[in-house]
Amino acid sequence: MSLKSIFSLFIFILLLSHLSNAQKVNDVTTPLHLLQPEYPTPYGKPELEEIIKTLDKVYDYLNDVTPAKLEDKSTGKEITDFSKVDENTILSQGDFRLNSYEWGVTYAGMLLASETTGNSKYAEYTFERVNFMGKALAAFEKFESNNSEKKHALQRTLHPHALDDCGAICAAMIKATKAGKADDLDKTIKMQIDYISNKQFRLKDNTLARNRPQPNSLWLDDLFMSVPALAQMGSYSGENKYFDDAVKQVLQFSERMFNYEKGLYMHGWIQEMEEHPQFHWGRANGWAVMTLVELLEVLPENYDGRYKVLDLLQRHIYGLSKYQNGTGFWHQLLDRNDTYLETSATAIYCYSIARAINRGYVDAKVYGPMVCLAWNAVASKVNEKGQIEGTCVGTGMGFDPAFYYYRPVNVYAAHGYGPVILAGAEMIALIKNHDIKINDSSLQFYTQKKR
Repeated sequence: MSLKSIFSLFIFILLLSHLSNAQKVNDVTTPLHLLQPEYPTPYGKPELEEIIKTLDKVYDYLNDVTPAKLEDKSTGKEITDFSKVDENTILSQGDFRLNSYEWGVTYAGMLLASETTGNSKYAEYTFERVNFMGKALAAFEKFESNNSEKKHALQRTLHPHALDDCGAICAAMIKATKAGKADDLDKTIKMQIDYISNKQFRLKDNTLARNRPQPNSLWLDDLFMSVPALAQMGSYSGENKYFDDAVKQVLQFSERMFNYEKGLYMHGWIQEMEEHPQFHWGRANGWAVMTLVELLEVLPENYDGRYKVLDLLQRHIYGLSKYQNGTGFWHQLLDRNDTYLETSATAIYCYSIARAINRGYVDAKVYGPMVCLAWNAVASKVNEKGQIEGTCVGTGMGFDPAFYYYRPVNVYAAHGYGPVILAGAEMIALIKNHDIKINDSSLQFYTQKKR
């Protein structure tokens, strides 16, 4: 036998001896309750530094791929003299559209991120782009005055055809203006609010509606495409008529579309249907719950209807809590566990419930741990480039399960970015304001810290 073989045999005999003398792992020898579970999503209190790193990754990516420039679509040359815009002028092509409703959410998220981190770069992202948009809109409006028959790149922003064209952008522009760093956006804001208040199709009781995919359709998404802008305008202008309309929309949508037993909203409602199929789409419920917290943020205390809005928020949060997956995510269809786990809805719930906790609307001890789990799940979907993975693309209204089950996901689905920024920013406030600890292996929230 070779020397090497003898040495290997010796090591093997020593190992067998060690194993035979080692204690068994059982209930007598080991505190089994302290064994670390194999969590699929990181478990525990999110760390401030890690949240900021995640926000920075998203910010760096978006700052690089959303240029605030005009260019000639034929030559690709930048247009710096806005008096020369024409039908060939387009927004410089990046990964996302600066004037989309999704980017209205992103602008709001960047403002909040500056507020909670103390870093002005996030807000500057918003100020730079909304001010650019204001100047570009003014230039195209002037071009229109002499060329009324010609179409141009910002046609739908100047002349909205749907709430998607103006609502979220309008709310962000008002927030930027209230922050004192926006140029004169009043004309654009008033034009957008005028569309919401006076031009968008409504049912006979003034509920905002569409005529697609069926006549007299209510889209849950439209709560967010209208109410936050109306609420912000009420705060900005001091005119209660905007608050009145905002509250009316919430209550009249909810009367038709909120399932009190489940604590969830249906995605679509058609006036001419005697039965109303209930598909509880994740992101639409996200738009609804975010609408409620956005309205309560500016609706005056003791305002008529405020307690009803708060009651709906509390019921909705309770309902959502019943459907969170063990990974921290929520499903594409909330009450159908065989649909995929979706990022943008999870991020919206994380933001909205964290804000509800921070404002004292719901109990931190009850909902804080689930929000931490949600954030940890969302953060796992931010890749090294700063892109958001697992977000469902834009989605219409359907009345069969396959429609929702098989909607694609894509990193260029713009719907995920604003919600992730909002969620991270609000989580920073949550962690700063609460004493959060692991106690007996589980995450617990204790007495709120004094500010």
